[in-house]
Amino acid sequence: MPSSEFDETDARLLNLIQREFPLEPRPFDAIATRLDIAPAQVKQRILRLKSDRVIRQISAIFDSGALGYSGALVAFKVAPEKMGRVAELVCSDAEISHCYSRDADYNLWFTITVGPEQDLRREIDALALTQGGVSYLVLPTLRVFKIGVFLDVGGAGRDRDRPLRGMPIERSGRPPSRPLDHEDRAAVRALQTDLPIVDAPFAELAAGAGMTENELLSRAADFLKTGVMRRFAAVLWHQRAGYRANAMVCWRVKSDEIEAAGVALAKHPAVSHCYERPTSADWPYPVYTMIHCRDDRELQRTIAELASRSGLSDFRVLRTVKEYKKSRVAYFE
Repeated sequence: MPSSEFDETDARLLNLIQREFPLEPRPFDAIATRLDIAPAQVKQRILRLKSDRVIRQISAIFDSGALGYSGALVAFKVAPEKMGRVAELVCSDAEISHCYSRDADYNLWFTITVGPEQDLRREIDALALTQGGVSYLVLPTLRVFKIGVFLDVGGAGRDRDRPLRGMPIERSGRPPSRPLDHEDRAAVRALQTDLPIVDAPFAELAAGAGMTENELLSRAADFLKTGVMRRFAAVLWHQRAGYRANAMVCWRVKSDEIEAAGVALAKHPAVSHCYERPTSADWPYPVYTMIHCRDDRELQRTIAELASRSGLSDFRVLRTVKEYKKSRVAYFE
């Protein structure tokens, strides 16, 4: 279903719930008021859009570092004839949330997130060892300039440039503002669950977590205030929402110019993620951007705009060859 086939109400609904899903007892009533339609229509449309694989999930988006987790982007250099077997092995690890083959010498890229009691580097080294000592890059986030996907559906969103709640962020991986107790962890598990499409969805999630609706919503509000939760929102399937071209672009930047470059690149609305990561002798790119566009022509134009805007001319465009895994990190499971 290309974005041009969404009616105006679908487009307004999708743009709204990507940005600011109401954290209140009857959220679909609040959305209905914003859209000037009946609450039953809101639920019916969301159910249809989920069935059509346009809406992927409606849930909390947490800051892993604020929960005590650590993670990194990792790139393996894999012989092409071994790619399928290695990717399958990597994806079988529950700590891997995203895994893609990309068109570069380092051709298998994945994200790994481990709990507070685990050693991230040890986990990565062990995974690489199972592949016979494959060459690899470990690229933890040093600084976040922007994080948060917003896909303007049907051109209905006139505020695509407006930052999402919870970003940009100065740094990632910060420790929790306070120790998370048993009830906090139960609330995290509930809020990361795909929201049921019923009149009082948070009451249903709260019951499963052994707490009241008010307790769950109170903790959710506290998570937002302290930055533990970046936002509570809908996440869409990119291609079904009309965004069929994407790429990770790695930019070579002088060390004293990284901040200025990151800020400039992050301002472009087509950039969903912009990070600083460590460099190495054979991979000298400290700034990474994820770009989402409707087609290849728009993608090429966007990359040219970013190069012009930032004054950077040395970069690598890594297109996705194959998606092997795309899932959400499950915390405290």
